[in-house]
Amino acid sequence: MTKEQADNGRDDMVIDGPGQANAVPDEFNANYLRIYYGKLFPHADMFKWMSYGNDGKHPGCDKSYFGRREFSFTLENDIYIRFQSFNSVTELENSIKEKCPFKIDIGPVYSVDPAKRHAYAQSGDNVFTPVERELVFDIDISDYDDVRYCCTGADVCLECWPLMTIAIKVIDTSLRDDFGFNHILWVYSGRRGVHCWVCDGKARRLTNEQRAAIADYFYVYKGNENSHKKISLPGLVLYPFLARSYTEVLKGFFEAKLLPNQNLLASEERYEKILEMIPDASVASELRRRWQENKRASMSKDDINIVRWEQLKSILQSGKQKMQGLRRCVEEIVFSYTYPRLDMEVSKHMNHLLKAPFCVHPKTGRVCVPIDPNNCDEFDPTTVPTLSQLLEELNRGGPRQDAENEWDRTSLGESVTIFRTSFLQPLLKSCKEEIENSYNAKLQQSKNALSW
Repeated sequence: MTKEQADNGRDDMVIDGPGQANAVPDEFNANYLRIYYGKLFPHADMFKWMSYGNDGKHPGCDKSYFGRREFSFTLENDIYIRFQSFNSVTELENSIKEKCPFKIDIGPVYSVDPAKRHAYAQSGDNVFTPVERELVFDIDISDYDDVRYCCTGADVCLECWPLMTIAIKVIDTSLRDDFGFNHILWVYSGRRGVHCWVCDGKARRLTNEQRAAIADYFYVYKGNENSHKKISLPGLVLYPFLARSYTEVLKGFFEAKLLPNQNLLASEERYEKILEMIPDASVASELRRRWQENKRASMSKDDINIVRWEQLKSILQSGKQKMQGLRRCVEEIVFSYTYPRLDMEVSKHMNHLLKAPFCVHPKTGRVCVPIDPNNCDEFDPTTVPTLSQLLEELNRGGPRQDAENEWDRTSLGESVTIFRTSFLQPLLKSCKEEIENSYNAKLQQSKNALSW
């Protein structure tokens, strides 16, 4: 495929001939992206999702609903276009194909069409305001740099990615069990983290104050970069959500995976970070003395991290330490190293933008694919399809006349299937029931009013 062919929109020219594949250079550029948006991006599924059943023919449907949703495009060279709106899937698809955004962000549903907000502002009435928005969460692996030693910043590997898996398990379970939400979409950010979209009607209609309350429910980090104790676990016992998270997820992960894989107690530099979290200096000194004297223990067949962790637990959880409040210290250490670290501001405000699923991350070329929370242990960020990989797969697949399900010819097909079966289809079924029930309730209300 030549640059001229791509520039002219000749998507069919990706293919040399049946069974013959062009080698696609491993890079990210607008030409590749144009083909991706033309053949693989699931425009109709995104429209269905953002419509929440209002694209149907039922008299209870709000036909203006999708047209009041804000979309934001980041174009090549960081050109930023906010407050875009579309009235149909065709408008959405045509705009994406035409503008070829490097990133698509999704904002709230406003009271009026966001593209016409200036006209309403001139009327003098403050009618342009967000009225619906999914409850969202953003978790980045870079926020765990003080507890991982394999990578830093945006880098991620299979040694530290399980921290994201644990975050999914803890937050997803609580959203379902503690708050009663059912329609939750987890998405790989394409580089260093995960995004969560809670899409139940009652979640979309939460006020900013209610969103902040839910975010605070999950928040246990009270310290800062200069404090040794970053976790604050109130009360004599953990409240049920934290207790469940600790016993069912965090404790086992810390002891079996994070502790040995990150060698948290293998060197003085690393174990000092943990000893600094023990409020009793004499206890910390006793452990330090043991570990400095027993450096030869690293020669034994037992993992030095496990041996030292068992020694720490034995001292902190012994009977004589009970009255000193040190028994809680073990839990605080585990929470400090494993508990989800949320970007709180993202969750608290309705008007916060969040990157759309199925975007392509420009730094990695990887697609922002959905993650099935029931099988999140199996998710491997290093095998997520890249833009160039998908184009190669299209090449190998040979030409097809019907481009509707072109992704089934690529490794993106599995991700679209997960999005549809585990999230979109159950969501739309619920939305249609909600529209029907709301419509019937209004009819009954009207009948009751007339009867008076």
